[in-house]
Amino acid sequence: MTEDTLEAPQREKRDRLVLRFAGDSGDGMQLTGNRFTDASAAMGNDLATFPDFPSEIRAPAGTLPGVSSFQVQIADWDILTPGDAPDILIAMNPAALKAHIDDLETGSLLLVNSDAFVERNLEKAGYETNPLEDGSLDSYHLMTAPMEELTKLAVADTGVKGRAMLRSKNFFALGLVSWMFNRPTESVIKWVTNKFGPENVVAKANIAALHAGYNFGITTEEFHHLFDVGAAKLDKGQYTNITGNQAIAWGLIAGAEAAKLPLLYGSYPITPASSILEELAKHKNFGVRTLQVEDEIAAVGVALGGSFAGHLGVTGTSGPGVALKSETISLAFQVELPLVIVNVQRAGPSTGMPTKTEQADLLLVMFGRHGEAPLPIVAPATPAEAFMSAVEACRLAVQYMTPVILMSDGYIANSSEPWRLPDTDEIADMSRPFATADGSEFLPYSRDPETLARPWAIPGTPGLEHRIGGLEHANLTGNVSYDPRNHELMTKLRADKIDRIADSIKPVEVDGPESGELLVVGWGSTFGAIRAGTRNARKAGHSVSHVHIRHLNPFPSNLGEVLSKYDKVMVPELNSGQLALILRAKYLIDVISYPKIQGLPFKAAEISGKVIGILAGTDSEAGQ
Repeated sequence: MTEDTLEAPQREKRDRLVLRFAGDSGDGMQLTGNRFTDASAAMGNDLATFPDFPSEIRAPAGTLPGVSSFQVQIADWDILTPGDAPDILIAMNPAALKAHIDDLETGSLLLVNSDAFVERNLEKAGYETNPLEDGSLDSYHLMTAPMEELTKLAVADTGVKGRAMLRSKNFFALGLVSWMFNRPTESVIKWVTNKFGPENVVAKANIAALHAGYNFGITTEEFHHLFDVGAAKLDKGQYTNITGNQAIAWGLIAGAEAAKLPLLYGSYPITPASSILEELAKHKNFGVRTLQVEDEIAAVGVALGGSFAGHLGVTGTSGPGVALKSETISLAFQVELPLVIVNVQRAGPSTGMPTKTEQADLLLVMFGRHGEAPLPIVAPATPAEAFMSAVEACRLAVQYMTPVILMSDGYIANSSEPWRLPDTDEIADMSRPFATADGSEFLPYSRDPETLARPWAIPGTPGLEHRIGGLEHANLTGNVSYDPRNHELMTKLRADKIDRIADSIKPVEVDGPESGELLVVGWGSTFGAIRAGTRNARKAGHSVSHVHIRHLNPFPSNLGEVLSKYDKVMVPELNSGQLALILRAKYLIDVISYPKIQGLPFKAAEISGKVIGILAGTDSEAGQ
């Protein structure tokens, strides 16, 4: 059949689709997924993504540990997660197929690069026979394409030579999938041209491969069943696709602007927080100063020094860095200077699994300092929400003169979703005046009667000479003091200041019945799965509600009252039960802990299944 005689493609309208790109870590699956995501965002789809990749820069090629994947759900309605299971799996080699085939439901689409299914790759992946030929994939809608051969042909005249020709096969796959799912290619071509330059041979090769994949879809009858997902009906406004780390960076800039302070970001590169530094470094036009230093201790020292000098000091890291920074964070708490510490959590302990997500640093940031040193803790629930969470962290740091922990994680950091650009004029002025000399004795530890924040005195200001350091201060004067009663007084004042933050934060909101059989409490990146899972359970006739905590210290003032209105409380979290432990201790209630420690986020079905099991009395841990 020639192109002229091809029948018009069949178009199937779907309200949502979940795609997963999978291949070697060197196959460009993250790039492919991101370009497909951006094209979908430009079409107005709501979307959510989940990148998943090895810790090694170049993991063993062709093996299961070396598989990198990128999942995206696109929809014409407001979705909450990147989806539990893919509707289509794009597998670039046997290892990618084997690593992900069990997640694919019967009848789902399976698009495979057939050129990769040679004996050596099959052996590396643990296949004894070729799954494309042995009938093991008969329960799926299998489609194959010789992507490597066709990519070589497509890029032959671009100037790329040898093995480098195959580096564009991900763009062939992207072109083919763009045809199948009615995605425009113009945004991809623009991105490639901007990144490499229009005359660069890599740009020419990638664009040629993209066109080849798209045209293969047009001219190959097997790919003439197309899928359309319309634009979502989102609130009016201007939207952009944003990752959590990008949102945090922009939120820090907005927070510094609202505080009328220059932003100083001291950081040492660490996965998965490094891209915050990279993003902030682009924005010197906003007065942002970034400094990449030699280690984590230097990074927090630079940030605290910036705060001492009248900047908004910020440092970003992951769990290992928080441990190294703890002494300086304690110093910041003792001298009562504003400081924002961004902790993008990853699976530990030690180096652990740096590219996998976890929520296991809650007890570390809550209690991981010597002495009595409570700190405010703010945790965004989604990538888009991370912007205002960063603004909030800046507000608390400046208004209460304290270090603040901003708790993100690898899932929020790397995932993306549409974000409506806010009107920055609506962000409240959070500036506080620096202390000025008035001729009287300067008391560096006098306090605001409402917030208990002390004055912020810039070094070198005549008449404001004062002591500052890690030794205990005498109340008001700041002189070094070893008086036992003074130490107790200062300890209580500093703690009371943090407790008063509860008066300025929003109460928790309940999604679902205001009282009943079961309340599911979450924090951080578990939001989407919990919200979707509890709503699905309610649709099935079960009495369950959801509360998500954004302020982990202090808790919102109404949290205890809300918890008391339910027969049972369940806490899903990506650790061994840390929030559950804190809630039990603080509110003296029984809590059903639902931990997951696999480096992977919850699925909505896991939450709804646990909820239904508890309410039906079939869950063995429901009484624990």
